[in-house]
Amino acid sequence: MHLRIILADDHPFVLLGYRAMLATQAGVTIAGEAHTPRALIELLQRVPCDVLVTDLFMPDADGAPEDDLALMRRIRRDWPQLRVVVVTTLTDPSVLRAVAADDAVSALGKAESMDTLWQAIEASANGARYLGRSIADPLACPQNDERTSLPAVRLSWRQTEVVKRLVRGQSIAEIAEALGCHRRTVSRQKRAAMTKLGVTNNPGLFSRLYACGIVEIDSHI
Repeated sequence: MHLRIILADDHPFVLLGYRAMLATQAGVTIAGEAHTPRALIELLQRVPCDVLVTDLFMPDADGAPEDDLALMRRIRRDWPQLRVVVVTTLTDPSVLRAVAADDAVSALGKAESMDTLWQAIEASANGARYLGRSIADPLACPQNDERTSLPAVRLSWRQTEVVKRLVRGQSIAEIAEALGCHRRTVSRQKRAAMTKLGVTNNPGLFSRLYACGIVEIDSHI
């Protein structure tokens, strides 16, 4: 088996660990590395690979955090045949359920061993899906329906349109063009929606949108 693998993580020591593990595996080529979502997209556009190993949440070059689920959605949309292994520290059940809902995406926690990572890569290369224990265990636990315990949230039409487009993977600039307004207006609507939903970051935003029933989990990825 010959595998071309792209690695993406914003922490150099994480990539160092991946490289060291993959160096022990026969028939593996590291096709490229990326440290930001933008660099990862550009790399995927230029370099063919069989398996992508990526963090779920990376800040972009300007320090702004990329919408993690939107990044995954774009990758799955533009490279539908690509097998993906997500390695994450995130523990939010709604985010993990969104990731695990896609059969082409394997997932494990960063605290899991390099042997586990290789198992996930092998499974992905063979067309299977692998969930590490730190992902599978929380998903296997019975859960209360989050929607029944959350207060009703009323977003304006514009706020709802903005957050739904964010979930579909559109950038602030793309949303502004589609809605015929300035990017600052879109950013302002997003911040207002986040305030109403009681969240302060993108992972929390996507999780709460699902929990409140504003978007369905199948639309995340």
